[in-house]
Amino acid sequence: MESKRTLQKKQTREKIKRTAYQIYSERGFGVTTAELAKSAGISHGSIFVHFSTLDMLFEELISDFGHTLTSEMHDLSEENGNIKELLVAYVKILSHHEAFYIQLICQRNLLPESAQLTVANIQSTAAFHFNRVLAQEMKQNNVKLLPVHMLFNTWLGLLHYYLSNKDLFAPNEALLPRYRSELIETYLTLIHK
Repeated sequence: MESKRTLQKKQTREKIKRTAYQIYSERGFGVTTAELAKSAGISHGSIFVHFSTLDMLFEELISDFGHTLTSEMHDLSEENGNIKELLVAYVKILSHHEAFYIQLICQRNLLPESAQLTVANIQSTAAFHFNRVLAQEMKQNNVKLLPVHMLFNTWLGLLHYYLSNKDLFAPNEALLPRYRSELIETYLTLIHK
């Protein structure tokens, strides 16, 4: 059984992460730790009790996001799901994290190198599962025989173009729920035989 102090520390750590996730989703990764502490209703020093550096906070937030994204992709690729099911699941997960993901793709170069590597690892893991499903589709002769990495990068390019230009496509609403079907169907039309 955890002590009251240990439980409070866990709760404060989670509060910092929830607040950071929210504020970074809304305002980007340039928010200061002082602003973060104020939004969380804690002292500035409390952030550094739980995360010795801001880089560590970034890495943990991004890792948590990546785990959520890639675990469902893993399950689908293990179940021999088809590419459409994988894309639907991928977009569904991203739609729950749309604002955060937009910040990741638009401000990745502002993140510390360790956090940038975490983003790259998420994309690599997603590519691995994407490639497994595409390889199965190619064996079934459903998908054009193109380099699998190009098929994944084409999907990311289409998706990231819309997300990074959200202000043009869906300025006052979430983009992914609005364009989900169109993005998926257009992509499938491009790759299916």
